[in-house]
Order: sequence, then structure tokens, then C-alpha cells
Amino acid sequence: MSITIIIIAVTCIVSFIAFSNDTLMDDLIFYPPAITHQHQWYRFITCGFIHADIMHLAFNMYAFYMFGEAIESFFVTIFGDRGKPLFLILYISSLVVCLLPTYFKNTDNNSYRSLGASGAVSAVVFAFVFLAPTQPLGLIFIPIEFPAFIFGVIYLGISAYLSKKGSSRINHSAHFWGAIYGIVFLIITTRFLSPFNPVNHFINEVTGYFR
Repeated sequence: MSITIIIIAVTCIVSFIAFSNDTLMDDLIFYPPAITHQHQWYRFITCGFIHADIMHLAFNMYAFYMFGEAIESFFVTIFGDRGKPLFLILYISSLVVCLLPTYFKNTDNNSYRSLGASGAVSAVVFAFVFLAPTQPLGLIFIPIEFPAFIFGVIYLGISAYLSKKGSSRINHSAHFWGAIYGIVFLIITTRFLSPFNPVNHFINEVTGYFR
């Protein structure tokens, strides 16, 4: 059974229910004061299963499907029977890790709320970038493709800039830290659970691209 498909199915079901249920939306959304004062730590995870609207949900799940299936397959190749559980751990843990900087910045901010799976999707995308750095990637509706490692640098740069600018309701910080975490998770897990060395693989792939 595909973990990617299960996550997409659960996310779509919960998101569609929450679209017409404001109480459920409020209970699941990432709201730092509720975590700080009421210890509702589950919000770090549940906010990743709700979305602002259908377009928000569709974009995240489309991106997750495109890269999730590939990374899930990569993980099975690299880790064997541990691959699928580790892929699930990557996704769930990235929901938490990508929001930590946002949480510490807004611990008592009553006006701040966040939702969506973007941080976890970024973690999966950048695990893919690290494993397939020369794979051509592009943006929807824009007929320009870059090698994955160049796409990654551009993505991180834009996310970091927009996060510092802070003029958008989109949580660019979660995108940035989710991306970084996806790479770090891969490096740490392979260090202890697989003979595969993703750092050497990445370097060899990138240097080979320029030959």
C-alpha cells in the first residue's frame, strides 16, 4: 500500500470536512497561544491535514503526489523494509519541525494562525532534490526547467527572502525549514540505517552534471 496515497486520502477527507465545519477548522489549525497556554501540541500535526480552500489543497497534494511516490520508492530502495515507515516519519515529523521557528516567533500572538501541508511537502521535495539533483524540474505553467539542485537553491532563496519580508499570509518560513529538514532527515537516517551515502551521491551527481 502506498503511504503517499494514504496521506493524500486522509488529508483530502479531513480538509473537505473542515471546509464546512468552522469548529473543526478552529480545533485543528496551528494557533501558537493554544499550544503555549493550553498545551495543545497536536496542532503542530493536525494543521497539516487542513487547507484554506480547494486550490490550496489541490496544489499541495499534487506536488506531494508527484514527489512523494518517487521518494517513497527511493526510501524502499535505500532502507528496505524500513523504507515506508521512515517515509511516514519524515512526513509527520516535518509537519512539526517546519513550524518550530514560527511557533517561537508567535507564542503569544493571538492573531496568528497557519494551516496546510506545505512544510511537509517541501521536506519531501527537497529529499528528492538531494537524491536526484540533476533531474529537470520546473513550475506549473512556466515552460522553463532547471536541474533539481539549481531549482532548490532558487526556491530556498526566494523562501528565505519572503520569510524575512513577512508581507504575505503564506508561511514561507515553514517552506524553508521544511526543505532543510528533508535533507537533514535523509542524511541522519542513512548515517545509521543504510550504507548509502546521500552526500557523496549528491556531490557526484552535481559534479558529473558539469563535466
